[in-house]
Amino acid sequence: MDYFIIVVTTATGLYFHWWIYWRIRRWMDRDLALSLAGNDPAKRTYILERLEEAKRQRVKRRDLPQWLQRAADDYRAA
Repeated sequence: MDYFIIVVTTATGLYFHWWIYWRIRRWMDRDLALSLAGNDPAKRTYILERLEEAKRQRVKRRDLPQWLQRAADDYRAA
């Protein structure tokens, strides 16, 4: 029974750490996108849509800031 408790506790702890890690990454990506959008509600919607598009295209995390910056620049040009 002791081993069962140890395994369950360890698995639960690992799952929680994995979950919080991915949650924080999503918050950071969203915060980055919203910081590029400023206070304009239409631009916020546009940038958040571009963030979803970047996720669908599997843009690497190291390339995401530049990708979103180009999207924000495209919004200004339009």
